[in-house]
Amino acid sequence: MSRPRTRANPNPQEPDLANLVATLQRQLQEQQQETNQLREQVAQLNQMPQANEIPPQNNHVPPVAPQVPEVHQEISLEPAGLQRNPPLIREDLLYERFRRMKAPEFKGTTDPLVADNWLIDIQVILDFMRLTEHEKVLCASFALKKDARHWWKTVQMRRNVANMDWQDFVAEFSTMYYNGEILAVQQDEFTSFKQGSMSVVEAVNKFEQLGRLCPELVPNEKEKVRRMMKMFRTDISKQVSAGSSPPTLVADCISRAMRAEYWINQDKEARAQIFKAKKEEKVMEKQLQPRQNQETNLKGQTSNSNQYSKQFGRNKRKGNAMARANKGITLKRRITVGMRVIIITTLCVLNVEGSTWVYVE
Repeated sequence: MSRPRTRANPNPQEPDLANLVATLQRQLQEQQQETNQLREQVAQLNQMPQANEIPPQNNHVPPVAPQVPEVHQEISLEPAGLQRNPPLIREDLLYERFRRMKAPEFKGTTDPLVADNWLIDIQVILDFMRLTEHEKVLCASFALKKDARHWWKTVQMRRNVANMDWQDFVAEFSTMYYNGEILAVQQDEFTSFKQGSMSVVEAVNKFEQLGRLCPELVPNEKEKVRRMMKMFRTDISKQVSAGSSPPTLVADCISRAMRAEYWINQDKEARAQIFKAKKEEKVMEKQLQPRQNQETNLKGQTSNSNQYSKQFGRNKRKGNAMARANKGITLKRRITVGMRVIIITTLCVLNVEGSTWVYVE
């Protein structure tokens, strides 16, 4: 008997569907087992005590006293009078902190406004650093350069600066850079200061700087407003003081002056635009004038040529008449000459024949 033939797979590259399904089921079972194992491990970890939990102590065990660092023990042994002020920072660390603030340098000057501005700027930085009075002096001395450094050396030779506070430093600084002669010059400049070509903001800033050096000249708000009104330009001060209630506060005076300056500038811009438009019109007229002159010249040349042609025609006709007249005169002269020739010839013939006729011309 012959064996039954099995039907061959028409596409041998395709896997058997049953084997593929069995493989997938086996992989799913393995993944399920791994998941169960992980869950058991997580449950065991949750049951274990955490590291930050302190286990209960027996009551009979005495608590251990915490160890105090050596530094704190040394500080606690110092007298109470030395603990009132914080410990001073070493100068190198203090200089490093001050250097990071990028404080402005002061090289000395004869202008008290420059000195006053530096003192204000440096004081803002020192207040921000929260230093002691003597530490402020140390930091300010770091910023002194050139002539200012030489001045500070003279101060160190005159007095002991080891315990100098900030008020003493300001007093020494003021004595050097705010002396009587300089302040007198600043007072004169403050009383004669005018706005001029500066804007309102620039003029007010300059006014405030000069006023800081002359506080006795502006003792109150009313006097400051009066001097400020005198400082502004006439066109601005008129608009500021216009109305039933003139300004009595500095802030009100400045705000009114800024509004007046704005409208004055707007008016100037409008006038400038009108002037610019008129100027452009004049330029256009100058550009068009040569063309008009050319057209006028062409018209003039045409009229001149017409007049010349007319005159030429007149002259030609007159010349023709004169030519004809001259021609007539010439013909008469020719006839007269011919007649004379004939008469002379006749007389000559008669004389030859014995005649006694004599021709007298």
